[in-house]
Amino acid sequence: MSTNLPNIPAPTWVDWSSGTLSGAAIEDGQKTLGQLEGIFQDQAVWRGMDPATVVYRVQYWRPVPDGTPGGVFWGATVLEPGRVGDEYFMTHGHFHALSDRAEIYATVKGTGALLLMDEGGTTSSQTMKPGTVHYIPGKVAHRVVNTGDEPLVFLASWPSDAGHDYGSIKTKGFSKRMILRDGAPCLV
Repeated sequence: MSTNLPNIPAPTWVDWSSGTLSGAAIEDGQKTLGQLEGIFQDQAVWRGMDPATVVYRVQYWRPVPDGTPGGVFWGATVLEPGRVGDEYFMTHGHFHALSDRAEIYATVKGTGALLLMDEGGTTSSQTMKPGTVHYIPGKVAHRVVNTGDEPLVFLASWPSDAGHDYGSIKTKGFSKRMILRDGAPCLV
């Protein structure tokens, strides 16, 4: 029998084969095509698609309140396969509100790309496939793209005081995009 120390939350669980989180404190969210207005380059094609189409789902565990210095959050994302025109389904992408905060992603299933963009707009990508672990330094925007034909599942951990700056990406976007070209993903 174990006892908990004060201020230490009960554990939660992760299914390492699927990336699914479970436990009483898990929160859920999702983003649909309709909620990703302005993210995809071909807005005419985007407008013709079903706005209720789920692009990605997130689960997250916040064992401490938002903004707690020294705390850590844990999450899982399932990014569906699909494209808007030739551009692959992707997450919204963000900087952190406290720009020097880092994050870690670990790929569970599927294939994709992690797009990384510094504050000057220089963008690069890293391949995501089962077993890859990615370190995202502070002051670097990050977005995930599903380049495969099955859901891309990845886990994430980030500081609880990092916050999210989606506004910069919504206003300026990423300097490069991942599209299907000649039958393969291409960063352009």
